[in-house]
Amino acid sequence: MAAVRVSSRSGLPSLLLYLGIGVAMGQDGIGNVAFDNAELTQVIGYAALVVILAEGGLGTKWKEMRPALPAAAVLSTVGVAVSVGVTAAAAHYLVGLDWRQALIIGAVVSSTDAAAVFSVLRKLPLPSRVTGALEAESGFNDAPVVILVVAFSTVGPVGAWYTLLGTIVLELAIGAVVGLVVGAAGSLGLRRIALPASGLYPIAVMAIAVAAYAVGAMLHGSGFLAVYVASVILGNAKLPHAPATRGFAEGLGWIAQIGMFVLLGLLVTPHELGDDFWPAIMVGLVLTMVARPLSVLLSLAPFRIPWQEQALMSWAGLRGAVPIILATIPMVSGIEGSRNIFNVVFVLVVVYTLVQGPTLPWLARALGLGRPAEAADLGIESAPLERLRGHLLSVAIPDGSRMHGVEVAELRLPPGAAVTLVVRDERSFVPAPSTVLRRGDELLVVATDPVRDAAERRLRAVGQGGKLADWLGTGTGAGGSPSGRAGTGGGVRSATKRTGSARSAGKRSGRGRWSGASDAVGAAGASGAFGAAGASGAAGASGAAGASGAAGGGRSSGAGTELGTGAGAGTAGGARSRAGGGGVADGPVRRVSGGALGRMRRRSGSVRAPEPDPSPDSGPGPEPDSEPEKGEKGEKGTEKGTKG
Repeated sequence: MAAVRVSSRSGLPSLLLYLGIGVAMGQDGIGNVAFDNAELTQVIGYAALVVILAEGGLGTKWKEMRPALPAAAVLSTVGVAVSVGVTAAAAHYLVGLDWRQALIIGAVVSSTDAAAVFSVLRKLPLPSRVTGALEAESGFNDAPVVILVVAFSTVGPVGAWYTLLGTIVLELAIGAVVGLVVGAAGSLGLRRIALPASGLYPIAVMAIAVAAYAVGAMLHGSGFLAVYVASVILGNAKLPHAPATRGFAEGLGWIAQIGMFVLLGLLVTPHELGDDFWPAIMVGLVLTMVARPLSVLLSLAPFRIPWQEQALMSWAGLRGAVPIILATIPMVSGIEGSRNIFNVVFVLVVVYTLVQGPTLPWLARALGLGRPAEAADLGIESAPLERLRGHLLSVAIPDGSRMHGVEVAELRLPPGAAVTLVVRDERSFVPAPSTVLRRGDELLVVATDPVRDAAERRLRAVGQGGKLADWLGTGTGAGGSPSGRAGTGGGVRSATKRTGSARSAGKRSGRGRWSGASDAVGAAGASGAFGAAGASGAAGASGAAGASGAAGGGRSSGAGTELGTGAGAGTAGGARSRAGGGGVADGPVRRVSGGALGRMRRRSGSVRAPEPDPSPDSGPGPEPDSEPEKGEKGEKGTEKGTKG
């Protein structure tokens, strides 16, 4: 427990503390425990690495990883090849190792450690592109490095380079496909099948991740890549009890790290490290100052990443337990000098992790890469209600959330979702639409199956952007339509509260064209809808004065323009006219004659909403509920305007 606290407070990867505990317990230590079983260490290390990769994948945010995915893929392939070549050359020419031993050392130390990277980077406010690239690289590069170390540690001559390259590509492809399939199938099953106890969900998720590794290994693919890909899919699939699952995986990750590092500390013999100390320092210096920066520079050249970010990524290539575990492979294979390889890797990892880890925050500040404060994401936990075909969403509002100060009605959840309970200061109550949400509140939201995802997207959007999230482009709307749009079919921007069917005044408009002669288009007000006849404004031959009252009860205020003509087309002015279905529009109206409409069409090829007339001399309009007059002249004018 003390080691965990010191590691989390000091910024050092937990590797150093737990390795120290293992060394103190082993030979030449206070425990004087003799342990030299490299094969058992390798097996336990592999198992621990599977758990660590699963925990890292579950905690990886796809929205941060997706932009950095191409760069991470190149870093974990081309970057690894460059690093192996430069480091192996240094080990051969500077230290005097033969080429096989030099290549093994170069391959072993070219892998960045997932546990070390996750434990350090997630505490630093770095740009999401840097964090996403480094986390994805640490999850991806274990696979090609393991293939290289196994190939170099095989007794007998090493195969041709093209054979080795083909093997790497094939195993990576198999691992990626297995991870995608197992992760997608597992997430689909967990979302559709309600388990009898909530505590089974974390166990099921970890079992699926381990199954991905097993299937990948059985198909002669990369099991490590399979488990990481499957875990990323599971971690971003909005599974039931997701926060509890991540907490469970994090606990297992800590146990795996502690056990693996202590075991590696037991395996080392301290009095043998003296002869290999300076060779390790020399190889590590070339790796840190030459090989890693060169691999980053060559790999990221096509992506035009700023030099500040490249410099930080060069320094953030942390090594940890993975290189030490991989150093046991030549020991198990019986390669000559394998014990010296293990000692060199052990010293290199400890010394350079001690140097790089604590200096990362300082370097990030010196390069000006601090990320500005962002709104805290909501903690949303979902529990399926299989018999009721619904879901219970438990929403916790953190301190930095912009949901603070938002009324329940302003959440604008989709139909089929509702806030049913609020817990505040250890007191629960049923909220009213005007209840103001506060930091620290916990909400219980009930949603039906079809709108469960839309409800969660809307809640997260409000948490990030506040009550105006839909109009500021922060998230999706209540119905899951794109940001800033009230519907899916028409060119609608609406700043009115959308309730019931009055969600989109121009939902079926298509391109903002009018098929009738007197459709109304709201302008310079709360609604700017471009709709078809009957969808936005008054349907009919002669039209109605007013703005774009949404069919089905929508209400919009502001100036309007009536397209249509004829003597009976209505009276312009500050009228309130009801659109089809009860829509209400307030504001002055400027009328456009049929001839003017035809000229507009001939000039632009399509009809656009004219600017509202700000002059107040349009005269009084009809009564709110009055119907526009219909006459022969008006109908002829309408027909003429339509033909124009």
